[in-house]
Amino acid sequence: MTAGILLFLIIIGLIILRVNIVGVLLVAIAYIHFIWGDGAFVYIIEDMWIAIDKEVLLAIPLFILCGNVMSKGDIAKRLITIMQELTRPIPGGLAVASILTCAVFAAISGSSPVTLIAVGSIAYPGLLKQNYSRRFSMGAVVAGSTLGIIIPPSIPMILYGIVTETSIVDLFKGGVGPGIFLALMLSFYSFFVNRHIPSQAYDIKALTLALKKGIWSLLMPVILLGGIYSGYFSPTESAAVALAYSLFIEIFIHRGVTVRDLSDTAVETTIMLGTLFPLLAIAFSINMLLTSQQIPAALTAWVGSFVSNKITFILLINVLLLGVGCIMDTISAIMVLAPLLLQLGQAYGIDPVHLGIMMTVNLEIGLLTPPVGINLIVAMTAFREDFGLIIKGVLPFIFLMLAGLLVISFVPELTLWLVR
Repeated sequence: MTAGILLFLIIIGLIILRVNIVGVLLVAIAYIHFIWGDGAFVYIIEDMWIAIDKEVLLAIPLFILCGNVMSKGDIAKRLITIMQELTRPIPGGLAVASILTCAVFAAISGSSPVTLIAVGSIAYPGLLKQNYSRRFSMGAVVAGSTLGIIIPPSIPMILYGIVTETSIVDLFKGGVGPGIFLALMLSFYSFFVNRHIPSQAYDIKALTLALKKGIWSLLMPVILLGGIYSGYFSPTESAAVALAYSLFIEIFIHRGVTVRDLSDTAVETTIMLGTLFPLLAIAFSINMLLTSQQIPAALTAWVGSFVSNKITFILLINVLLLGVGCIMDTISAIMVLAPLLLQLGQAYGIDPVHLGIMMTVNLEIGLLTPPVGINLIVAMTAFREDFGLIIKGVLPFIFLMLAGLLVISFVPELTLWLVR
């Protein structure tokens, strides 16, 4: 007990000192190995190697690189033009179009920050130009971009599948229902709030032209998700297809990406991976040691001593994950908590895929909550807006997504209808 308290105090101290999460986990894994393990340094290295010696991990850099390529090209611009033309007859149609564009772009990027930059850089100025309020406009693009990790393909889902040994294809299938549900909720809210903004008549010529220019962009999610769900290619192969397709479109058809852009994109992606993969290796090593010491089983028994039913457990998990989402980034939270929560969830009869989607949605909301809300920080930097304005803008969307979270948590069929 004393050793556990000391470990907790060390971690809290390092966080207060603003030590990088990789450094915090390195200290934690060394402490755990020498106190509860056998103290052999070689086992730490072996566990880390096992963590990164997985073919499916190749999907992560490929999806990140693909998203970065598209954020520099014209795919997002052409998608939002199509959605804008389709939603012309709806009052507040551009607001609805912005949410729907985030949803479609999410189906090919796998990353919320990438979705925010690619779609938001076009949608936000457009909303302001058409007299939507600055607060709503900012909230819509920041909240809408979070669909990037719930609508498959999703990098957090890939990580969850790796650390919990859950089928990534099943996780992708499980994300379809909740992703569409949340996209519709955000779209309806955007319509309701802006119903006073006049609608416009359909312009068939403009719609035809938008479809002609954007058909290659629209085909991308169809090819990507169709190939995964049909079993024609694996998640890793789908990432390679997505990258090759996006490069072909942006370089040879849209001509929106230059060789210099590709060089800068490759460097940005490498920097991101330089943080991600060490974190993955360290977290996996901790998880293996905890499992060997039967910590998850002990935790399950302890929780079961005071949580008597599934409903209470689901509420408890959601509160925990919402709190974690405020202080940890999505990747770190999944690496550390997913293996522990999996065994707890299975003890209460929760399907691993359903638990993975619940966790993703919770951490999706965490992207909008300070102090570590990544999308808030990205928006403040990219759009140079006041942090207070961004918070006020996303607050209604947070409450809306919390309501959606409850539905997703207590209606597992919404997640599992494609899996079963």
